[in-house]
Amino acid sequence: MAAAPIVKSFYIGRPKPKLGDDILGHRDFTYRAHKQWGDLDPAKTPVNNCHEMIMDNAGRLIMVGDETKNNILIYDQSGKLLDTWGTTFTGGHGLTHWDAGGEEFLFISDTAGAVIKTTLSGRELLRIEKPSDPSIYGEEDKFVPTETAIGPNGDIYIADGYGSQFILHYDHEGKFIRKFGGRGDEDHQFQTAHGVCVDSRVGDNPTLLITSRAHNSFKRFTLDGDYLETIFLPGAFVCRPVIDDDMLYAGVCWSRLKYLNRTPDSGFVTILNKDEQVVSNPGGTKPVYDEDGNLKVMVQKQPLFNHCHDVCIDNDKNIYVCQWNANKTYPIKLERV
Repeated sequence: MAAAPIVKSFYIGRPKPKLGDDILGHRDFTYRAHKQWGDLDPAKTPVNNCHEMIMDNAGRLIMVGDETKNNILIYDQSGKLLDTWGTTFTGGHGLTHWDAGGEEFLFISDTAGAVIKTTLSGRELLRIEKPSDPSIYGEEDKFVPTETAIGPNGDIYIADGYGSQFILHYDHEGKFIRKFGGRGDEDHQFQTAHGVCVDSRVGDNPTLLITSRAHNSFKRFTLDGDYLETIFLPGAFVCRPVIDDDMLYAGVCWSRLKYLNRTPDSGFVTILNKDEQVVSNPGGTKPVYDEDGNLKVMVQKQPLFNHCHDVCIDNDKNIYVCQWNANKTYPIKLERV
């Protein structure tokens, strides 16, 4: 009789803490915080920066960071650690989940200079590095990828958010198609193109939403790279856009009181509806629009977070918050109430 398979489990045997007393957020999007939801033994399973998290089809929460003892942490929704892998992603930063007709893949953006496609267990399938053609990227052009998005046909969009600020468009096999954007202050350009996602909420016409963090905005483009509009979020240095059902969520790494000034340890989470209106800011000030429909500056209100780098939404609409530069803390869970 064959031996039963061994299932990895790294649960550290402590009771989960109770929910925080404070109510975070506004309108119908309010939460209580599990501050220690993702806590592990740092001697065994350390983190440096908890950069991004996705949920796979089985409901597992997969997080990427830049600690090479265990770049990938896989949790269940109770905070139990199920598995770890990855020891080579010195700049483990972006994580994208792609469901290709039931077959699941991950795309890891490593700011050391590569985007790596893997299986859920970590087997490398494709690696995209800086374009070798000097007509695409010259010697002076830095390639420091921060995020990817996968189009309906499997095309790959890479945000060079810490490099030359271009969005690089490849086919599903990694063949270069085009680039667009670049560093600048024009409508079609970026200042810190930190994140990118495909927005399929409207009809059969998906578009790209791309972060321009220093502009406090998301910018919308066609899948061919044509600029469409800017969603201005004054005060909020947003990270990547995350779409769940009709809503758009994002971690805010910093907030500000004056234009282009950012304050350390001032993060929060922002939530927009499908009409591009901010409806809730867990950890931040209540979103207020003036009589002309202009959104007023948003800043941190409750000092729960340091720098919110990403959010992940589960089937119960709870939010898991990953942080950068947060004293090596683990993800926090915001339980919807």
